[in-house]
Amino acid sequence: MLSKSAAKAFFLGGTAVTASVFLALTWDTFQQIPERTRASALTEPVKRGKDLWERNNCMGCHTLFGEGAYYAPELTKVYERRGPAFIRAQIKDPQAMYPGERKMTNYHFKDEEIEDLIAFFEWVGKVDLNGFPAKPTLGAAAQQAVANAPTRPQVFTQICVTCHALGGAGGTVGPALDGVGDRFDSAYLERWLKDPAGVKPGTTMPKLPLDDAQLGELVTFLSSQKTKKEVAQ
Repeated sequence: MLSKSAAKAFFLGGTAVTASVFLALTWDTFQQIPERTRASALTEPVKRGKDLWERNNCMGCHTLFGEGAYYAPELTKVYERRGPAFIRAQIKDPQAMYPGERKMTNYHFKDEEIEDLIAFFEWVGKVDLNGFPAKPTLGAAAQQAVANAPTRPQVFTQICVTCHALGGAGGTVGPALDGVGDRFDSAYLERWLKDPAGVKPGTTMPKLPLDDAQLGELVTFLSSQKTKKEVAQ
């Protein structure tokens, strides 16, 4: 049994050791923060995007770094998951992307403000969070479909698959695009992608914010989607 003086010395010594360990770990953590948060990548667009995020109370519906509300999707990895083309279209006109479904407010951001938000989401997605959030586990069928998928334009994988399926993988809001090159020629596909409502009034297909290069890639890709029988001939 320790004497009173020995117990006091043990207490003081233990407190000093644990306090030293705590301070050392704290110092080490602060040393790692700049690299783990990619502080060097905090550009002016990223800062402006963060300011837009805060001023418009986006965390009232979304979560970021696991903090916020759970009414709308978690956005820590949205840049990786969806890509800039989808984010740009979704922010510009949320209702057009999901007619009659999405309840996201259209804040009518200017184009440059949207680009600032995209820069912010890109920075957020590259912060080292030790694997958070975990990547979703795909079923065997989905994994096989992704593995067997041909090379696709970026805009297709970021936007089109949200509503349309190809090769068994993708959304179900719109019709599957297997064999679409058999049903429509490139001229029709170009007119459709430029102005869906102009070709078919009342359609739920949104007018996508495509530049000429993206439009050309999509038309070429969709025109090539023919049935195996047709290709064999």
